[in-house]
Amino acid sequence: MKKELETIFLKALEQNQEKLFRICSIYSKDDEDAKDLFQEVLVHIWRSMSTFKANSNIGTWMFRIALNVCLRFKSKHTKNQNRFIRLDSVKLTNIGSVEKSEVENEKLNSLRKCLKELNEADKAIVALYLEGMAYKEISIILGLSENHVAVKIKRIKSKLLNCINKIL
Repeated sequence: MKKELETIFLKALEQNQEKLFRICSIYSKDDEDAKDLFQEVLVHIWRSMSTFKANSNIGTWMFRIALNVCLRFKSKHTKNQNRFIRLDSVKLTNIGSVEKSEVENEKLNSLRKCLKELNEADKAIVALYLEGMAYKEISIILGLSENHVAVKIKRIKSKLLNCINKIL
């Protein structure tokens, strides 16, 4: 049984580790904190493997655990050390070797500044949305209705657009 759980864990981790790490990066002040937080997320996932119900999506289940661990981490560090979330360490797009113009860089920096202003719930929605998750998956992870997620994403996009336009 333990070997079977280990196999499932390793396969799911292989498929989701980059996304999990990016979520950890959102809730960390730097790469070192993100790595520590990622390790903590993996420990929590491993310890909870025996409770995973095979009829649900393991990726969705892992993201829920990751968000819970990240939110606890953020809450603990904000209370104890008055730390802030830094989204500027998160890669929002993967453009490759194409050079960005100054205008694109300015827009990206504006977006990062505006993302920092979002509340924690909205940041979680944006993180999952940027990972390419469907509204249904986001709703399952966050415990919201699919319609509520769609409305929130529309409002967040509008909020970000207004913020970016004020900066530019």
